[in-house]
Amino acid sequence: MRIRRAAIALMAPLWLAAGGAGAQAPDPVEAVVTIGMIGDVAARVGGECVEVTAIMGPGVDPHLYQASARDVATFQGAELILYSGYSLEGQLGEVLGRFAEIKPTVAVAPSSIEPADLITVQDVYGIDPHLWMDVSLWAQTLPTLATAITEARPECEAAIQANAEAYGRQLEALHGWIGESIATIPEAQRILVTAHDAFNYYGRAYGIEVAGIQGISTETETGVADIRAMTEVVVEREVPAVFIESTINPRTVQAVIDAARQRGQAVAIGGQLYSDAMGEAGTADGTYIGMLHANTRHIVEALGGTPAPLPEALAGWAERWDVPME
Repeated sequence: MRIRRAAIALMAPLWLAAGGAGAQAPDPVEAVVTIGMIGDVAARVGGECVEVTAIMGPGVDPHLYQASARDVATFQGAELILYSGYSLEGQLGEVLGRFAEIKPTVAVAPSSIEPADLITVQDVYGIDPHLWMDVSLWAQTLPTLATAITEARPECEAAIQANAEAYGRQLEALHGWIGESIATIPEAQRILVTAHDAFNYYGRAYGIEVAGIQGISTETETGVADIRAMTEVVVEREVPAVFIESTINPRTVQAVIDAARQRGQAVAIGGQLYSDAMGEAGTADGTYIGMLHANTRHIVEALGGTPAPLPEALAGWAERWDVPME
């Protein structure tokens, strides 16, 4: 899946300043990424100096993904490989390890985020890998991505730095907007029930309790005991809505809804959330900002809150995708 390079207004003046009126941008770095959440951010940072191809597209579960012969060929053609790390890519780990021996291959999350900011879990992962759910954490990947692309195209350094700073301001605004919006949910209803445990960073960052039916990884099986335990939570807390995810079969969520209704608790599906993948390319939800924006609107509206107006720093993104500011 190709992720289009960002059109950065500052790019042309920077090239002119660096090389005069006849200066041209160099050929873009051919970067291959595993997940869209890295790909979109890399495209925003690299601008005209990078061409991004994502191995996993919308609706793809990275926990279960297995590399195909075509994927291996795509990695072979890359100049730069970027992946999340902390075992998110699961079975791709061995392939990525082999390519790290022959070309620049960066585990973006471990290279960017301080250990103290990580959430540890009691399973084979050890570390919860869903760091992009906290925008302030995922923003810490910007310097890592900027450095990786700059090392491949040193002549792009000024443009890349400008792009990273501009995008960083957008992410800072998004982070504040999410927290402000979540705070409008009545406190008793501020609980997020999802198909699997991908939202712990979101919950910690924005002040909402999180409960996943399945574990951190979708490789784990969901049993009858898991359904019963979550039904107890939903009934006791009078949870008005639970959420399905774009990369996971909704059957476990539906089982909890059915069990809660049998006990007299009416529960709605609050919407589909993006957890391990973004939305369709060429849409607002197919951007990192749009992914978190859509999730937050679904969560807030389904649980009885009112999303805050978007901050002015996101006006350009909203105009590009025809998203209302209010």
